[in-house]
Amino acid sequence: MKKIYTTLVALMASLSMQAQGWPANYNGVMLQGFYWDSYRASRWSNLEAQADDLAPYFNLVWIPQSANCTSSGNSMGYNDLYWFSNYNSSFGNEAQLRSMIKTFKSKGIGTIADVVINHRNTLTSWTDFPVEKYKGVTYKMNSTDICSNDDNGKTLAWANKQTPKITLSSNKDTGDGWDGMRDLDHNSSNVQTVVKAYLDMLLNDFGYAGFRYDMVKGYAGKFTGIYNTAAKPRFSVGEYWDGNVATVKTWINATKVNEVPTSAAFDFPIRYAVRDLIANNWGSMAKSGLISDATYRQYAVTFVENHDTEYRSSDEKQDPIRKDTLAANAFILASCGTPCVFYKHWQAYPTDIKMMINVRHIAGITNTSNTTFNVRVAANCNVLKTEGSKGTLYAVMGANANKYAAPSGYTEILRGYHYRYLLSNSSNIAWIDLPSGHYDDVQKARLTAVSNKQGAQLVYTTDGTEPTAKSRKAASGTTINIPMGTTTLKVGLLTGSTVSAIATRTYDISKPEAFTPYNITVYVNVDNVGWKSVNFWAWEDMSGENFTTTGKWPGDAVTATKTIDGKKWYYKTYRIAERGNMISFVFNTDSGNQQTINVYDLKKDTYIEISNEKDSQKHYTIKDVTDLMSTGINIQTVDKQNLSTIWYDMQGRRYNHRPTQSGIYINGGKKIMIRR
Repeated sequence: MKKIYTTLVALMASLSMQAQGWPANYNGVMLQGFYWDSYRASRWSNLEAQADDLAPYFNLVWIPQSANCTSSGNSMGYNDLYWFSNYNSSFGNEAQLRSMIKTFKSKGIGTIADVVINHRNTLTSWTDFPVEKYKGVTYKMNSTDICSNDDNGKTLAWANKQTPKITLSSNKDTGDGWDGMRDLDHNSSNVQTVVKAYLDMLLNDFGYAGFRYDMVKGYAGKFTGIYNTAAKPRFSVGEYWDGNVATVKTWINATKVNEVPTSAAFDFPIRYAVRDLIANNWGSMAKSGLISDATYRQYAVTFVENHDTEYRSSDEKQDPIRKDTLAANAFILASCGTPCVFYKHWQAYPTDIKMMINVRHIAGITNTSNTTFNVRVAANCNVLKTEGSKGTLYAVMGANANKYAAPSGYTEILRGYHYRYLLSNSSNIAWIDLPSGHYDDVQKARLTAVSNKQGAQLVYTTDGTEPTAKSRKAASGTTINIPMGTTTLKVGLLTGSTVSAIATRTYDISKPEAFTPYNITVYVNVDNVGWKSVNFWAWEDMSGENFTTTGKWPGDAVTATKTIDGKKWYYKTYRIAERGNMISFVFNTDSGNQQTINVYDLKKDTYIEISNEKDSQKHYTIKDVTDLMSTGINIQTVDKQNLSTIWYDMQGRRYNHRPTQSGIYINGGKKIMIRR
């Protein structure tokens, strides 16, 4: 018996060390922390600053591919170049990346790396991959690591014309090809060695929690199994972009090692099912996805929009969901599988999405919970039901959602535009429909008792103390005002003399601050580089607005100049029209063949000197000398001027009175020096 027991323990230990694709009974929610061209919104420092707000709701945040990818311009990371040695990306540098991952981890958030290994960029020719060293080992991909039919044979034709002739792999691509980058031959032992080292570094050096594999249609699924078996990530999800649920299941099965899938997959079929439901005003049967099958729902990462389906611009319209995005999120957040919320939706509807996630957790819904779809299908109405470990949740979507009668034993806990959530009374919880957070102006919170206990009531406090039987009472459905200032609201279920299921929310309410649009002027000096002309390429990351006259590279040819302290400055004035607007720049000359690095997030008058030094992408670096400028400032005696009552300091902070501290301020679009 001892021998059998020892063998069994060894077997269980061996199984526990296998990559299992995605944990079973996982109750987490993921955020896609970027959208297309979200270079400011998704900068590592900006994401890190949101950690406290994200942590109560998201267990995982998927970020863009984080290494340097390109010799010019911005990149979303899908033309990956460096894997080991250069982490100065369009979203920040290596120190900022590591800081973000560390902060996320300390808050209980795992960071998901965007892993692009189907293809890889090269330096100056079709086949010269970077040579990189990591921990004393040199990693180099060769021309023989490129599939023989790369770019539909164009790479081979180029290679045959070289002197001496360049040799590619003898193996063809094991998946779909992609023009533009070199398709890697994953049958190559060298490719496998480099990829395994890369993934190990991401997990065990940078501290990523897992991987999102890009374009897994481009290479056979077995290679994901090989890589995950070596790296052993807890979380792995593949982008198998296909609306056919059978083919997505086939890919998951192809990743199996010892009959266990080593990766989840994005549930594209359910994304398209939701899109079609919306197109039919929720009045049709939802088509099946991975989450419709009990065998595969553990490996389903659901979503309703991503960076490839969203509307990007008039030239890249993609395939967006154009209405009912709230109801679409209500659908996936009430279902089994692991939901992945799109960053733009989180930005647009944080309160609704927070409440949906709260309800998901209250009901105890996990990726393997049982969801019944199409419980009811009627005109402008579709209903699903999910049985969680703590309660059962009905989700109702459509314009007629309010006409759906709650089944016996259920209470409406949440409603919004074209969606409702109904929770089983057996859950026995006190519910507050306003999530914790900072709000502008007085808010209202609706209190709901969800209970099957006879005579259950609600009791609450607003000073942070625990509610008792003697605390203020409220009928289920009561709405209370949340005043200005900081309020800690606690609500409990009162049954007899016992208070249970206490829910807590903390609110920071402030008066909304008025905003007055103002102008900023950006000055550029080119003495160090000897340029004869300067173009300003300007844009606003968050809104996507382009601030150049034509909207085309290389931007506006700026000819206005001003001499200050003996130096010639090219300058142009821009309008900050809305709170939060900040303008980013690339300065260049001639037709844009020489350019600076990106200069991000200017919201005040700024003086920029272009340096003759270049970064690794051969872009000129810059020096912000705004604080050193002693001239060009309108020094006035404040008491003798008829000035506006609204002032801004050089950090963009607003004052509704004359500042009391000495310094430089903006008033009416002019710089004013105040001396005390």
